[in-house]
Amino acid sequence: MRFVGFDRDDGNRSKCEKHGLSRDEIQSLFLRPVLILPDKPNPQGEIRYRAIGKTSKGRNAFIVFTWRESSTVERLLQPISARYMHKDEVIAYEKAYPNFRDR
Repeated sequence: MRFVGFDRDDGNRSKCEKHGLSRDEIQSLFLRPVLILPDKPNPQGEIRYRAIGKTSKGRNAFIVFTWRESSTVERLLQPISARYMHKDEVIAYEKAYPNFRDR
């Protein structure tokens, strides 16, 4: 997964921050091993992904994102929604993806 940075679109910022994750914390998730899974397509046909991993504060987080292409840079990651994971979700992902707990 290669990208050059994050799209600083403020349109989704409030959706991410309302669950307690700051921009910096969201970005920190992608600095460590992260599980990337496809998300269901949205009504506009935009391809989205789910990222699951630990933030710099050591908390499990679930982030929905998409890619943005730009004429000036290669590819940017744009968070759409972000939240901390519930204990039951962590257990379910650890069961489905045994290496998840090592992330």
